[in-house]
Amino acid sequence: MSGHSKWNNIQGRKNAQDAKRGKIFQKLSREIYMAAKSGGPDPDSNPSLRLMLDKAKAANMPKDNIKRAIDKASGSEGADYEEITYEGYAPGGVAILVHTLTDNRNRTASEVRIAFTRNGGNLGETGSVNYMFDRKGYIVISREELDTDEDAMFEDVIDAGAEDLKTSEELFEIYTDPKDLPDVRASLEGKGYKLDTFELVMVPQNLVPVPEDKIEQFHHMIDALEENDDVSEVFHAGDLSDEE
Repeated sequence: MSGHSKWNNIQGRKNAQDAKRGKIFQKLSREIYMAAKSGGPDPDSNPSLRLMLDKAKAANMPKDNIKRAIDKASGSEGADYEEITYEGYAPGGVAILVHTLTDNRNRTASEVRIAFTRNGGNLGETGSVNYMFDRKGYIVISREELDTDEDAMFEDVIDAGAEDLKTSEELFEIYTDPKDLPDVRASLEGKGYKLDTFELVMVPQNLVPVPEDKIEQFHHMIDALEENDDVSEVFHAGDLSDEE
């Protein structure tokens, strides 16, 4: 139940870069729009929308932005976004998934392909790497100033209904069945824990070390994808140290 943190490998760099570039509200708006469009504008009956609204609030997204995204989904105006997942390999043969929300399929496909090919990667067919990842609920709790040891945290996590707990010096990482994420989150918050993040992620079943001579190229590819306005999430199976 314990092990080296993959926070940086899976999601940490994405969150930091999105915030620095001021794009997080734009991406959240589209995700709220898609959730409301597919499941309705009422978060009480739409778990996906409820999760996105919680993420938006945690990111301090203005209420007007949230309302505008929901109103757009409820009416006939606005862009018609679709979700497309691209699969392939990064430098070093590392499996990678790229989730996008786009109103122009051709534009997005071209830009994603360029990010792959210019940085030593290659796109694959649909289904070529998706089976190497598992969809999971993911919660992170910082250990800083947290008066809880690993045994106590393990008990609370299992009582909350989670599947797995990974620990490092800085973090507790909690994995759940996707459908159980809201209940696990509510249980942990009810016990007084402050959650650093909570979201649905694609977790690689096995990690692949990135060859030393491919690390810089690997980062360039991930950066190129994350800088794309149409890209909402990037997941990879690369095994990198925190320093790398």
